[in-house]
Amino acid sequence: MPPKAATQASSGPYVHPSAQHAKKKAPSPFAIEPITAFYIFLAANLVSALFAPIQDCDETFNYWEPTHYLSHGYGLQTWEYSPDYAIRSWFYVGLHAVIGNIRRLLPHPTKVAEFYFIRYVLAFICALCQVLLFRVVSFTLNSRIGFFFLMATVMSPGNFHASTAYLPSSFAMYTSLLGAAAFMNWRGGLKTSWGIWWFAVGGILGWPFASALCAPFMVEEAIFAVLGDREQFFQATLRVVRGVTAGLILVAGDTAINTFFYRKLETVPWNIVKYNIFSSTGGPNLYGTEPWTFYFRNLAINFNIWFVLALISLPLFLIQKAVSSKHHGFQSGLRTLVFLAPFYMWLGIFTSQPHKEERFMYPAYPFIALNAAIALHIILSAFGNSDPKTLIGKVPAQFKLLVVTSVILLSLDIGVARIIGIYNAYSAPLRLYDPLGAGVVGEQGLGGRGDTVCFGKEWYRFPSSYFLPRDMHAKFVKSEFRGLLPGEFSEAQTGFGFWSGTWLPTRGMNDRNEEDMAKYVDIRQCSFLVDTQYPENKDPLPPNEPDYVADAEHWEIVKCEPFLDASKTHFLARVLWVPDWEVVPEKFRRKWGRHCLLQQKR
Repeated sequence: MPPKAATQASSGPYVHPSAQHAKKKAPSPFAIEPITAFYIFLAANLVSALFAPIQDCDETFNYWEPTHYLSHGYGLQTWEYSPDYAIRSWFYVGLHAVIGNIRRLLPHPTKVAEFYFIRYVLAFICALCQVLLFRVVSFTLNSRIGFFFLMATVMSPGNFHASTAYLPSSFAMYTSLLGAAAFMNWRGGLKTSWGIWWFAVGGILGWPFASALCAPFMVEEAIFAVLGDREQFFQATLRVVRGVTAGLILVAGDTAINTFFYRKLETVPWNIVKYNIFSSTGGPNLYGTEPWTFYFRNLAINFNIWFVLALISLPLFLIQKAVSSKHHGFQSGLRTLVFLAPFYMWLGIFTSQPHKEERFMYPAYPFIALNAAIALHIILSAFGNSDPKTLIGKVPAQFKLLVVTSVILLSLDIGVARIIGIYNAYSAPLRLYDPLGAGVVGEQGLGGRGDTVCFGKEWYRFPSSYFLPRDMHAKFVKSEFRGLLPGEFSEAQTGFGFWSGTWLPTRGMNDRNEEDMAKYVDIRQCSFLVDTQYPENKDPLPPNEPDYVADAEHWEIVKCEPFLDASKTHFLARVLWVPDWEVVPEKFRRKWGRHCLLQQKR
């Protein structure tokens, strides 16, 4: 028989079954029906789908553009999709292309509608994964912990970023939710095979390194197998073999699909690991390095008080075990440590890596919320002590309630201010291209087939070809950027199958981030140009980045949207939404530029 799961507790995360009262307890005021929780998760994720800007140009060029190529026959191609390197999975991209093509079968199809339809589906899938872990946390740990897990998730700007981002790290976050739910749920027997499977899916189709998050759960499985009898050891081994076998079958399937697209045998997860760890050309460090404090600052902004709680969750648990008069045994203590471990492990591993990006934390977001929920539960258990002989017991209950409520409301306010601030500051690229007509059925926008939209210094803000009308291509003009820009998938028609651009040889691609001059076009070939003007900047402009918006002789303004001038804005106003009110000191007000779509005068 598998070891029994610990059940609900009021004094800590766990109570051993023998400590339960025979009398049935009253329902917890924190208990929320899973269907209600699902609607809450879904509402928060739909806000992300509708309003979240694309924060990472990797999302555009490595995922939206290849998806656009599969669906519409053209798009921008990065070196990662060159057959010479093959470190991106067409299986993962293809799944999203299928979703986008379903939207084309529905009424009023447009390319912009495809873009948002994919986001809506991601919002739904993410909410489904979140509610499954919420349900398991509620009955395995405590309904109050489940409630706090829900709050930490939906109130955080981190969820706003990650829930509908079209990135392998977001996909790995979904599978982390499912894998953790499987490992934690001991009802009806241990589900180790399912846990291994979901973490394998996240690693194989998404991001290979995310599979490491299952390590603490596997250690737990090994400990109980070793401490159990021969039958338990055999059952544990069988569960692991089943999970690993399922993962290997998925590797074979992923390899087969990528072999079809690349026209040569390619195991993409291994290619990713090889490039990031064993590359002789510099690997990801070529794209910038950050100090060890990067993730602490980033997570503090995106989770505020919940990140602090996640950090102190392990010390709080150890203190609770040391001072508590109730001893729940080795099993419950080990399980708590296992549940707390993934967050610390992930934070430690990636803090030690020189190259850091916000999205690298996405797979661990569920564990940040879980650790924070457990920490808050422990604090409130101690804070709710009513024994008049203790210092805490002498504090009036009404004052305790006021303090707790104030902290949670402050966290909510900070999270909302962060979300509004991000949308207000950086969403211009998602609204700029309306005059071109890609989002309106049957209406001719500006320009026509064969026209080009060019990008100079703003190349990394391009939201994808889904925002351009049919057969209108994105091009690049020279700027001060000296790295490697994307090329274009070949549109050649061959007799060897569909999507020839995925396997035809490429030119000018390299894994050293070295500039390729062939990626640029002459600005006279540009029908439209996207540029940002920063009036607050009085410094001389670089020679390759003139003020195109002010060049009325050659360019006509089609549309402009406000865009935050981050270099001239105070840190507080960059991080949070600060209204442009007279009562706000000038120092703390946001400074604005204009993100503009220009049309060349002929």
